[in-house]
Amino acid sequence: MKTRLAVDLSGLPPFGFDNRSPIWWGTLGFVAIEGMGFVLAVGLTLYLKHVNPHWPMDAAPPDLLPGTLLTGVLLASLWFNRSADKAARDGDLSGTRLWLVVMTVVGLATIGLRLWEFNALNVRWDQNAYGSCQWLLLGLHATHLITDVGDTAVLTALMFTKHGRGKRYSDVSDNAFYWSFVVAAWIPIYGLVYWVPRW
Repeated sequence: MKTRLAVDLSGLPPFGFDNRSPIWWGTLGFVAIEGMGFVLAVGLTLYLKHVNPHWPMDAAPPDLLPGTLLTGVLLASLWFNRSADKAARDGDLSGTRLWLVVMTVVGLATIGLRLWEFNALNVRWDQNAYGSCQWLLLGLHATHLITDVGDTAVLTALMFTKHGRGKRYSDVSDNAFYWSFVVAAWIPIYGLVYWVPRW
């Protein structure tokens, strides 16, 4: 039997960025699914606030400092995140390594701030519906912080090995896209956790 070449794909690049990468589509799917998880948690909180006129329920509002500091660090991290993405898109290995190390350190700092936040909520998770909602919102977002920081740390380690080339640059860009989602998801949760109880 004679084999015939139908299409020659040898000229195509071995990897791509954004919608030219199947991993990007997978990340977009995660963002959609996890974003819906945030929407459901926020909807639950707003519903319980609506049916309980005394919100927060027998608890002081959370201390503003930890959450506000975390918000500032997350917003500042967008610049470092963008720098990592740009270095990866440019194929700049040393720049990619630098900004991934910075993002790993910043990510670990956000996890530390999140632990401080739990202690500053002024309510236990099992105290009442208000406490359960506060802990749910922070816990859900903490899961995303921990997941992305873990991914960033693994990518950082890979970029310092022989595997730090080619497709890994696309992975760094996808990781930066996901971190932007983590930061964007926090902004409405910050308002809901810290400011709605003060209204």
